[in-house]
Amino acid sequence: MKYRLSVLLLVIVFSVQAQDTREYIRSGNNAYNDGNFDEAEEEYRRALSASPGSLKGNYNLGNAIYNQKRYDEAVKHYQAAVSMAKNNKDKADALYNLGNAHLSQQQAKEAIESYKEALKLNPKDMASKYNLAYALRQQQQQQQQQQQSSGEKGENEEEQEKENKEEEEEEEEENEEEQETPEEPEEESPMPETEEEEKEGMSREEALKILEVVENEDEQVQKKMRKTGSNKSNSEKDW
Repeated sequence: MKYRLSVLLLVIVFSVQAQDTREYIRSGNNAYNDGNFDEAEEEYRRALSASPGSLKGNYNLGNAIYNQKRYDEAVKHYQAAVSMAKNNKDKADALYNLGNAHLSQQQAKEAIESYKEALKLNPKDMASKYNLAYALRQQQQQQQQQQQSSGEKGENEEEQEKENKEEEEEEEEENEEEQETPEEPEEESPMPETEEEEKEGMSREEALKILEVVENEDEQVQKKMRKTGSNKSNSEKDW
């Protein structure tokens, strides 16, 4: 009798917690749809306090935080949602938003990985394909900027050495003339201009072209692997 009573009490407690969680999420959704993201965040946090393992609580909290531009914090809740998701659609949605949070922090590599994982689960999702293409383009721009920055650094060092040498020569000439002249502020040479590529929006056709190139490269790699080791088993995860 005591055992039955304790089980009944546990069922009642869990039922109340589940009801509270749904109410908090519903209230948070209303605030979110009205654009009150800070209020929505509070409600979703209440939902997670009642049910820490709530997929919707983590996913929606990530969205509310993302819209407040706290992308690093949003990443944590999207990652939690990915691990909690029990079907491909929910996991793909969480991975897509995770990619967006990485992309907003200029983390192209991590964004690319997230979009690729999302496309494994939902290959027909055009939004993931478009954002994957954009992330690939951003990664290419970052690599070009790094190379350009390295080249400019070397040029700046050479220019600085040249300026130092010219200053020393000027000082020697002034000492030879033995004339006192009022010091004038040196005219600073202009910094070398760095041409920063503007982030232009891509058309859907451009995105598909980029993806076509990536897919062709992957296909060629797979063909080479099949030729060199056709007896090896496929180690990829079955999504």
